[in-house]
Amino acid sequence: MSSGTPVGPGTRVELRFSLILETGEKFDSTGEDTVICDIGDGNLLPAFEKAMFGMVSGDSASHLVHRGFGDHNIENIQQIPRAQFGSDIDVSEGLIVSFADAQKGELPGTIRKVESMFIEVDFNHPLAGRDLIFEVEIVSVEQISNDIIRV
Repeated sequence: MSSGTPVGPGTRVELRFSLILETGEKFDSTGEDTVICDIGDGNLLPAFEKAMFGMVSGDSASHLVHRGFGDHNIENIQQIPRAQFGSDIDVSEGLIVSFADAQKGELPGTIRKVESMFIEVDFNHPLAGRDLIFEVEIVSVEQISNDIIRV
């Protein structure tokens, strides 16, 4: 691995990071552990990848990422008949429930409102529409391909 290779398309990056809300509350962190990701493989959101572009091994930075998890989309809020929830589920506002999407994958949603006939579920990411501080430390960078990053 070359310590002078900058983060960019076609690189594999070992890093530590923290996601911090603008209130100062830490939302997620690797702590002292590291994670490895390939830029452009979809495992890291594009806004976070782009914030690291040009950084090299040993660099640390704090980036303000505008709406890193996208905009809050009103179409992602659904009214689901209460009957679809089993009687053994204690539904309450703020509860995160898991549904199966069309491809049988897991789709989490947050209960926003409980009514007698319907339950309002928000399928937006909990941080959608919010700005975040992305603190990152680059441990190593390796050029693994000459691929061009997805758009």
